[in-house]
Amino acid sequence: MGSGNRPDPFTTFAAVGIPVDILNCDTDQIIPARFLRLANEHPDYPSFLWHDLRFNADGSEKDFIYNRAPYSAGRIVVADINWGCGSSRENAVTALQANAIRCVIAPSFGDIHYINCVRNGVLPVRLPADVCSALRDQLRDHPGAELAIDLDTQSVTGPDQTTYEFEIEAFDKYRLLNGLDDIGLTREFDDDISSFAESYQSRHRWASVK
Repeated sequence: MGSGNRPDPFTTFAAVGIPVDILNCDTDQIIPARFLRLANEHPDYPSFLWHDLRFNADGSEKDFIYNRAPYSAGRIVVADINWGCGSSRENAVTALQANAIRCVIAPSFGDIHYINCVRNGVLPVRLPADVCSALRDQLRDHPGAELAIDLDTQSVTGPDQTTYEFEIEAFDKYRLLNGLDDIGLTREFDDDISSFAESYQSRHRWASVK
């Protein structure tokens, strides 16, 4: 994240892909509800991502894809249908951010989770189910294989160098490329707001409060 928890601008990058073969991976699987009361700055926050899929009750690791190198260093998730369904918890995105994951590729997303991703600097990419399945196969067959993400051209390049185009709303693309959360979007109008305030005050001096 950028300063003040503002998301960093999204730039073109290549990274190890993490194949997650879970249908309807909901937000409670992404981050269990019992962790929601803890701040993002909590030292154990990165471990909350997929916590119950990754760890036993005694803290020992399960055989989950994200526990294995080189997937544990991945920054791009390739998921199955209906990623991020369930509750609207924003923590399901901040848990991804805490692990430097900047992109999730899936055939479909929970609507609110998709919005939360965009607002917090994680790129949600919709690609057809057969493409996502093929990408996950490649990532499993070749651990450490990378995908390349280019938001400017709206393209994903797989480990086999096949490139796929994706759609994204122009406004969502703009805010991701510029690292703008809701406050950042409002601050873009600072000059207009100041100009209006000065004009309003000059025209309504009788309403000024000293």
